[in-house]
Amino acid sequence: MKNISKLILGVCLSSSVLMTGCIEETLPTQVATEDQLGSSSKATEALLWAMPAYFNTFRVLPQRQDYDWGYGSIMHIRDVMTEDMPIVYSGSGYDWYTGWEMNKAQGDSYMYAQFHWWYYYKFVQTANNMIGAVNTETANTLQLGYLGAGHAFRALAYLDMAQMYEFMPVEGFSSVNSSGNDVLNLTVPIVKEGMTEAEARNNPRVTRQVMAEFILGDLNKAEEYIVNLKITTKTLPHLDVVYGLKARYYMWLGDYANARTYARKAIDATSVTPMTENQCLSTTKGFNDLSCWMWGSQLKAEDDQVKSGIATWTSWMSNEASYGYTGGEPFLMINRTMYERMSDTDFRKKIWKAPAGTALEGKTPFINQETGEKLPDYASVKFRPNEGNTSVSNVGNAVAFPIMRVEEMYFIEAEAAAHLNAVEGKQLLETFMKNYRDPKYVCSNSDVVEEVVFQKRVELWGEGLTFYDVKRLNMSVTRGYPDTNFYDTARLNTKGRPAWMNMSIVRQESDNNEALVGFGNPDPTDFYKPWISE
Repeated sequence: MKNISKLILGVCLSSSVLMTGCIEETLPTQVATEDQLGSSSKATEALLWAMPAYFNTFRVLPQRQDYDWGYGSIMHIRDVMTEDMPIVYSGSGYDWYTGWEMNKAQGDSYMYAQFHWWYYYKFVQTANNMIGAVNTETANTLQLGYLGAGHAFRALAYLDMAQMYEFMPVEGFSSVNSSGNDVLNLTVPIVKEGMTEAEARNNPRVTRQVMAEFILGDLNKAEEYIVNLKITTKTLPHLDVVYGLKARYYMWLGDYANARTYARKAIDATSVTPMTENQCLSTTKGFNDLSCWMWGSQLKAEDDQVKSGIATWTSWMSNEASYGYTGGEPFLMINRTMYERMSDTDFRKKIWKAPAGTALEGKTPFINQETGEKLPDYASVKFRPNEGNTSVSNVGNAVAFPIMRVEEMYFIEAEAAAHLNAVEGKQLLETFMKNYRDPKYVCSNSDVVEEVVFQKRVELWGEGLTFYDVKRLNMSVTRGYPDTNFYDTARLNTKGRPAWMNMSIVRQESDNNEALVGFGNPDPTDFYKPWISE
């Protein structure tokens, strides 16, 4: 009988103020065999539910770090690496994301790199357990549905990693690392079900092309099998989500015809429609309601994250929650230039607190008016605590957060169309905006692609996706400018995609995987100097 695949991750960090001592961990331990798990629908169902549960896993690192709270934290990491999310930071020490915000300690020897690397390969392990347990020749229809979900989860994990770790060109920053190796367009190692320990210990980074073929294989299998999945909860992916993942995949590759096709398929296949103004601005259900989305994660009162009180989604994403980090500082804001570019007739602008004297002053609905008045200008109220409860953590923390919304598909469709035909892209954007966001909207931007991406950035603010658009389109990040609302050491400006978006593989991986020795991404730490006002 074949054992479920083993993923080898060495854990030995050299000394640093951000590091800890050396341990070694082998993942996972042998729990069962494919034959044992595959013989029981109940056993394979347990593996199925382990995958959405992993979105909310708590503490993958051996050391306590309050950014170590699952997929939502990874989303937040990606967001603070863009120009869209300034953070109010006065040196209190409560902002655990400063390294990613300020491009500090981003090399392969730091715990920042350890966290996202560990998180994703344990994510892959969880999906591999599901995939490896189902024999398609003997499986019943229930198990085939579970298998389809397994391939969708794994495709999500590898598509994320490919976009985060692939080294793409950066102006003035070489793709040749300190070992003299050119890592241009290298992604990450592929760990599959059934892999031996020896294979895992000599497993190189693969090229964009090889990774693309692997992910497409997963997506095609997900599309084939997921029609058998009869469980309707949106914590699991279904056919609309698979189409959505294919739309994301083809955007990554610049295959705009297929991206447009699959975005439309996702829109047509899903049961949800774009969120309304009342849904978006609700003080009790604003962006915490799973029923509004194609795919999301649901936290429950008994989850370790929720019980922690502070290392969870609401604590880091809701400025209104008194028990959270952001409820006291660091507050989350939108970039002032983004806010000012939005039309006052676009209801989404009311998601952020308007400065005094502006047209929308007092138009943002707060759960508690006194709390709202204390928030800084441009502060977000997008993500509300559960039931609007700002004071009882085990209630307010039990929220859902989005993994995929249908609105994203409309923007992918419009952007893909704009790459192919600007007029069609403009028409699609204007139709969406007028119908769902701003009845007076007119696209006057001659660069239709840029305009679509801007409106998508506004729509998906805080959802961890803008990073991918900035990186794939070689967009600049501009945080330093007169009257900026970025903290002084985060005022970094780039020419094209930032070097820090080519994320580092933690050094401990090469300690246990010889094929990675000498093939890490160059360290981007402090490559840019903060902008200083004249």
